Amino acid sequence: MTYKNDIRTVMTLDAGGTNFVFNAVQAEQEILEPIILSARAANLEEVLKMIIEGFRQVESKLVHKPVAISFAFPGPADYENGIIGDLQNLPFFKGGVALGPMLQATFGIPVFINNDGDLFAYGEAIAGLLPDINRKLEEAGNPKRYRNLFGATFGTGFGGGIVTRNGLLFGDNSSGGEINRMRNRTFKSWDVEESVSIRGIKREYANNTGLNIASCPEPKDIFEIGMGRAKGDRQAAINAFHAFARDAADAIANAITLLDGLVVIGGGLSGAYPIFLPKLVEEMNAPYDTMSGKPLERMEVVAYNLEDASGLASFLQSSSLEIPVPFTSGTVSFDPNKKIGAGISRLGTSKAVSIGAYAYALAKLDA
Repeated sequence: MTYKNDIRTVMTLDAGGTNFVFNAVQAEQEILEPIILSARAANLEEVLKMIIEGFRQVESKLVHKPVAISFAFPGPADYENGIIGDLQNLPFFKGGVALGPMLQATFGIPVFINNDGDLFAYGEAIAGLLPDINRKLEEAGNPKRYRNLFGATFGTGFGGGIVTRNGLLFGDNSSGGEINRMRNRTFKSWDVEESVSIRGIKREYANNTGLNIASCPEPKDIFEIGMGRAKGDRQAAINAFHAFARDAADAIANAITLLDGLVVIGGGLSGAYPIFLPKLVEEMNAPYDTMSGKPLERMEVVAYNLEDASGLASFLQSSSLEIPVPFTSGTVSFDPNKKIGAGISRLGTSKAVSIGAYAYALAKLDA
């Protein structure tokens, strides 16, 4: 599905605990410079008025009337009905806030709200990694095409979203793709987000160096240390990102076992992929032990690192065979190798969320 030639305009918002980033999207492109307002406020009324003001500023800059508002907002939430629940990062949202109905009454157009992980995955499926990889397969003469995508965001927390055959998977309680609630492979009584997050990277580096967590460098600095471009304990930095990758890989492999599709990674930590992505893919492919002593493949598919030249080349290579149709003279194509790939956002996380929000709104309007 593509909206590259669609002239309709949708107003968007990427809502975080620190800032609200407003924009408008048309033909799969952001058409304004982002409008950024602080998310800090004294009470709920002030937050809501700030959100209205942000959309009013966007609307004032548009040539054509927008057809919808569509944006990412943290959960828990009843996204289908536009109701936001109790939020940790935006503490004034308590007990259910009818944000969607409020905006619809204010602007007189449909309003759609969703999780940022879902909209990130949808944006990458519409205009990011998914079409990019399918184009590369076509150029390589490989008939294989992918239609399923798991989007993972690495940052303050660990987010997820699932796109299957052009549609988002929500679940019956607006809780589909909540990968952060999977069990932590290393710390069995924790959720995986405790390791796959900024705090997880800092904790591991502090533990490996004996530093106090309060004086620990930020992940971007730990990455530079791991790459040998900044002073610090390089091996400790590499170990911190590898521990992060092992726990992320376990959760993503569990998700892919159910979904069977490509993996796209975004979020503030995704820029450190040169250190963590090779380890993440290696761990996804690491076999289980069995009681018989014979190893069992971790997944029925083999994961490839799409950011590595040799890994991408192997992924793109077709291994299709022509096999005979019994009792006839005909043949059919058969590929015995099951492949998936993991790569980094092609759009950038914020832009992917905006395009995902835009595409989701148009899909709902056209349904």
